[in-house]
Amino acid sequence: MAIGDVIVGIDIGTSKVSTVIGEVNNFNQVEIIATAECKCFGMRKSKITDEEEVASAIAKTIAEVEQVANLSINSAYVTILGKYVTIVQNSIVKEPKDKFAGISSKDVNSAITQLKDIDIPEDKVVIDMVVSEFALDNGRIVEDPVGMLSSSFTVKGQVVLADKEYVRKLTNIFKKVNIEIDGIIPNVLAERKLILDKNELKDNVMILDIGAGNTDIGVFNEEAIIYTNTIPLGGDTITNDIAMVFNISEEEADRLKKQYGLALKSFIDNDTDIMLNTYKGEERAKTIKSSELIEVIEARITEIFSLINKDVTKEGIKANINNVILTGQGITTISKSDVAGKIILNIPVKISTGRLISTIKPSYRSSYALVRYISSRPFAKSVSSSIDIKTNESFFKTVLERIKEFFYT
Repeated sequence: MAIGDVIVGIDIGTSKVSTVIGEVNNFNQVEIIATAECKCFGMRKSKITDEEEVASAIAKTIAEVEQVANLSINSAYVTILGKYVTIVQNSIVKEPKDKFAGISSKDVNSAITQLKDIDIPEDKVVIDMVVSEFALDNGRIVEDPVGMLSSSFTVKGQVVLADKEYVRKLTNIFKKVNIEIDGIIPNVLAERKLILDKNELKDNVMILDIGAGNTDIGVFNEEAIIYTNTIPLGGDTITNDIAMVFNISEEEADRLKKQYGLALKSFIDNDTDIMLNTYKGEERAKTIKSSELIEVIEARITEIFSLINKDVTKEGIKANINNVILTGQGITTISKSDVAGKIILNIPVKISTGRLISTIKPSYRSSYALVRYISSRPFAKSVSSSIDIKTNESFFKTVLERIKEFFYT
């Protein structure tokens, strides 16, 4: 990245769209210069169900940040749920063009570009490539091989594929608001360095980001992302359960969830009475026990963790997971959710203690993480969002070309 680069990140969630503008300052750090969010219900159960509503929410956030930042935005990076992502591991052995001059940045860029030389299914498209390791000919692992003398070097990385149809939907949405897509990044990949602490970054961990309507799964083998997926259940699902079981408004259900939020009934200290204020039944007043409320919460949390357990077991990756890190507004307000997870997954589970996560407003966390991720990418040719408008090309073609430019071509 270069000083003055402006990066725009947009996160499309199940309850809102959030947009963040970051600028690289004189200290080579990302400075957030504008943020905006807008309620949006154009995504249901991890599927885009209303393109017009999503486009409208994006347009509103763009207009707001443009006014604050005094900028005209014509391109942005966007997150994608793990459900639409496939990770392919690959490695390339490369000989420097001039062995006596050492490995050049051109050698490295060429090797990284070759990572994507894999068989790509017709319904997939390459959206990203992630470098996880460089190794010299003597086996030494280095962060940056440029300038080193070695007869050859190996780059290991992951080719990130996305469902072509989902990319087309994103393309159509952004076309409606005249915004080009700079790059499409898996949510958990962008959030990794925000959520994990220093030791966890070097461990084999699973990130569980439980939001309003989705749970995003990300499994990492140290630096390498090896798997991501999405389960269409989240915090709003628990709220809906409470509202339906006790026949009350969703507003009261959400308040009770936060007030009495407990993941396991066995941890109840005092089984208090709760007066329901919006009960829709025939009785004028309705009272329940807190244990009844927590039983509903426990049932849904148990289901969420059980589905996660089934998913990673089916993929054959559970045995390699040493720790599970929980994050997301849908779960962190519910006490003992980490204990419930540990019981079901049989893996140590903890709430994220990443140094930066507590400093970011939760509603902007994903879009902020996206901006930080883009700004810190090594060897990228360019990361700055563009203000140019391309009108003579197919928007879908433009998206793919910008993504290609993003990773080193």
